Amino acid sequence: MRTVPSPTDRVVVVGAGLAGLSAALRLVGAGREVTVIEREHVPGGRAGILELGGYRFDTGPTVLTMPDLIADALDCVGERTEDWLELEPVSPLYRAFYPDGSTLDVKADRGEMAEEVRRVCGPAEAHGYLRYVEFVSRLYRYEMKDFIDRNVDSPAGLLTPNLARLAAVGAFRRLAPKVNSYLHDPRTQRALSFQSMYAGLSPYNALALYAVIAYMDSVAGVFFPKGGMHAVPQALASAAAKHGVVFRYGESVTRVLVEHGRAVGVETASGERVEADVVVLNPDLPVAYRELLPPSATPAKVKRLRYSPSCFLMLTGSTQAYTRTAHHNLHFGRAWREVFSDLIDRGRLMADPSVLVTNPTRSDPSLAPPGGHSYYVLVPTPNLDAGLDWEVLGPRYRDEVVARLEGLGYVGFGDAVEVEHVTTPADWQRRGMERGSPFASAHSFLQTGPFRPSNLAPLVEGVVFAGSGTQPGVGVPMVLLSGRLAAERILGPDRSYRSRAVA
Repeated sequence: MRTVPSPTDRVVVVGAGLAGLSAALRLVGAGREVTVIEREHVPGGRAGILELGGYRFDTGPTVLTMPDLIADALDCVGERTEDWLELEPVSPLYRAFYPDGSTLDVKADRGEMAEEVRRVCGPAEAHGYLRYVEFVSRLYRYEMKDFIDRNVDSPAGLLTPNLARLAAVGAFRRLAPKVNSYLHDPRTQRALSFQSMYAGLSPYNALALYAVIAYMDSVAGVFFPKGGMHAVPQALASAAAKHGVVFRYGESVTRVLVEHGRAVGVETASGERVEADVVVLNPDLPVAYRELLPPSATPAKVKRLRYSPSCFLMLTGSTQAYTRTAHHNLHFGRAWREVFSDLIDRGRLMADPSVLVTNPTRSDPSLAPPGGHSYYVLVPTPNLDAGLDWEVLGPRYRDEVVARLEGLGYVGFGDAVEVEHVTTPADWQRRGMERGSPFASAHSFLQTGPFRPSNLAPLVEGVVFAGSGTQPGVGVPMVLLSGRLAAERILGPDRSYRSRAVA
C-alpha cells in the first residue's frame, strides 16, 4: 500500500465533515499535530444543521447505520461512544407504503421481519426473505475486509480468496435479477433494493454486490442520535478537540500550497499561510481538485466521472402530526423501473415519484417547539447534467411535492407548515457538491474500488482525500471508513491509532 513519505508530523484537514473528523481522530491518536479548517461555524459538512423558528433540522443524511464505526473512531483517542452520544435503535427501520394501500414494516430482527413479510406477502416470501438475508450477510463478510475497509492501489489488489467467494455467490450478476431470485413480491423487492439509488445506480444496472448496502441498514439496523444526526459530527469534533485537534471554524481554504511537487500547507481566504507536512482534503473530490490544487494535478479520470442523481429536499416544521407514520417512511409509486429510467437515463423528473419522509420528532420531540413536528421530505431528481432550470422549477416543484404528500395521506400538509426550507440540485452545487449531487460520483463498475478516484493524489505528494468522492464511496458508514483509509495513507496500515495516553 502506498503511503505519504515522511515527514508527516503536521497535518491540516480541510473540512470538518464526517470523513475529515474520522481522519483527525485517528491522526491525533497517533501523535500527529492536527489542525482542522472548516468554512462553516460548526462541524458536520453535509451532515449540517439548520435552526429555524424553534425547529432544529438535519440538512444532510438522516439514516445512521453501523454505529460501531463511530465507536472505532472515538476509540482511537480512548473515548467511548456512550460518553458523547445517546443512540437509540429505530423501529421499524422503515415503514414502506405501497400504491395498493398495503404497508410493510422493515425490521432488523430477522425473525420479526420474516413474520412481517409472512403477514403481508405470505409464507413463501418470508422463506425467500430469510434466504436473502443469508445472501447479503455473506456479501458483507466477503466484501468488508478486502474490498471496502481497505486501501487498494490497483485491480491486482482485489485478487483475494474473497473475490472467488463473491463470484460464487453471484455478486457480479445484476442486482435486480439476483434480488428477484429470492423475493417474488414487488413490495419486498422494492424495500430491499431501493438502496442502490444511494450508489447512483438502478437495481437493473447495479451489480448484486451493492446489496451490501441493504445489509447495512435492513439487517444491521438503523439508529437515531438524540439531538439529531448533527449530534454525530458534534460528538466527534468535541472528542477530537479534547485530545488536541485545533479547530478553526468560519475560515475558508483557497488553495493548497505546493512546492517542488509536494504540499507544504494551505492558504486561507485572509491570505494566511498554514504550514503542514500533509493536507487531507474533505471537500467533494472533483471540487477539491479544481478549486484547491494546481490545474495540472487533476487526473484525466476525475474529469470524466459520471455522477449520481440528486434530490429535492424539503425541511418542514408543522403543527400537524400523522398517526400512520414511523420515523422513516418510504412511499413507493406505481412505477418502478421507469423511475430509474427517468432519473438516470432520460434526465427528467420522475413521472410517478417515490418519496422518503422522515419524522425526526417522533423519536426526539426536543427538535421542535411544543406542539410542533418536523418532516424531512426527500424526492430523488436528476443531477444538473439534465439541464433543468431549478431557479424557475424549484417553487413549482415544491407545490407539486406538497400535493403529492397530501395525496399520500398527509392530509392538510401544506396548510400546517410553520417554517420551511427547500434545497434543490442547484443549491447542492452552491454548497460545493459537483453536478449538484449530494451522492457524489456514481458507483458504476469503473468508478468503484480501485477504479474510483484514489484517496492519494497521484500528481502532488502529501495530499490525501477523504469523503464520498473517493474510496470506498457514498453513505455515512463509507465516509467514516474513508477517514480511516485516509489516515492509513499517512500512518501506514499497521499503526495502532490509539493515543499515547492509552496505548
